[in-house]
Amino acid sequence: MIIHQFYDKGLAHASYAIIRTGRMIVIDPSRDPQPYYDFATLHEADIVGVIETHPHADFVSSHLEIHQTTGATIYVSKLTGAAYPHEGFDDGDVIELDDIKLKAINTPGHSPDSICILLQNEYGHDAAIFTGDTLFVGDVGRPDLREDIGNITAKKEELAKQMYHSTRDKLMRLPKNVVVYPAHGPGSLCGKNMSADLQSTIGRELRENYALQLMSELQFIKTLTTDQPFVPKYFGHDVELNKSGATQLKNSISAIDKSASISDKNTLIIDTRPKADFRKGHIKSAINLQNGEKFETWLGSIIGPDEKFYLIANTDSDLDIMIKKAAKIGYESNIKAALLTPDNITEKSHDLDLADFQTNPKDYTIVDVRNWGEVNDGTLFINPVVIPLPELRERINEIPTNKPIVVHCAAGYRSAAASSIIAAQIKSVPVYDLGEAILDITKINA
Repeated sequence: MIIHQFYDKGLAHASYAIIRTGRMIVIDPSRDPQPYYDFATLHEADIVGVIETHPHADFVSSHLEIHQTTGATIYVSKLTGAAYPHEGFDDGDVIELDDIKLKAINTPGHSPDSICILLQNEYGHDAAIFTGDTLFVGDVGRPDLREDIGNITAKKEELAKQMYHSTRDKLMRLPKNVVVYPAHGPGSLCGKNMSADLQSTIGRELRENYALQLMSELQFIKTLTTDQPFVPKYFGHDVELNKSGATQLKNSISAIDKSASISDKNTLIIDTRPKADFRKGHIKSAINLQNGEKFETWLGSIIGPDEKFYLIANTDSDLDIMIKKAAKIGYESNIKAALLTPDNITEKSHDLDLADFQTNPKDYTIVDVRNWGEVNDGTLFINPVVIPLPELRERINEIPTNKPIVVHCAAGYRSAAASSIIAAQIKSVPVYDLGEAILDITKINA
């Protein structure tokens, strides 16, 4: 038997392949199915099934494409209301791969239609469990993403209550040596306290996971519904897209126009170049969302699922990378055109006099674009204007314009995007990006 984890750092997403005697099952596949095809070819296996633990909010799955390409059966809970060809996979249902079994366990909590998959080995022993977004290493799935979307909706308090019973009545009763394979790792917005480890055991989680400790149902509900991270704009869109099934990736990407120029001044421009290049010259009103590990998350947090945008990069290969990253969250269809950096750009960013700012911070309006969880741990300046990056485009009018504006985050990536958003709207005063200099200021104040 082979169990292999595929891990996408950009979305902190783990998917899995299970192979037994030449037959392969894929669990929670990412948008690009090619790695699963390559793995099957490497091990001379046929992909015979795809299991979805729930309709994912944070990435687009390739379950339908894999079915269309290989004929593999898609297994998903009947509660999902899936619009694609599938077989129900709920309590009591079993998939047999020769002498091993995959058993469905309904575990509502993160979503009403969540399932886990218990693997029984050739000796009939419970050996591993694929927990989707129900149980992570050090955490459980957040309960507040299905209040208004999906086939079945539920208030976060009700889902938290269901999570309490899914963990206590089902998962925590498994043998302690059962290996836990979750769908996400650290950095995912599907939980709030994930460990850096990408697998665990039931025994370890019973000892170390805050959500599995002794507490009443009411205490659990309060704990789980408090201090969850922000919800990106694209999450609801992806739940619905995964419920119906996404179009084939290559076809969707090939439809993107890479020969057009920017013709619509009202369409957003996402400039993915390094901020040093952006600062030297960029198109007016462009947003500097740099290529980085979390590009997908911030794209889907700043830009709504119904908004079109132009995509800019330095090279053709860079463009291809950014298009595929946008496609991971289903945003490739939002790209009006993808193009290389024009030659005739003259808009430049303002350079901050760092010494003057450090000496006279009261002479500037300081905008803190970190997330609320970070801000609640303490601000780095006196009386900053706090507007987390995902809220910035809707709250620009809250920023005073009587003094020059300095924007900061925790390390420089978000402030580059935020300062470009602000500078596109506020022209009466200079807008500066504090950038990585915030790290030195943090050390001084520590």
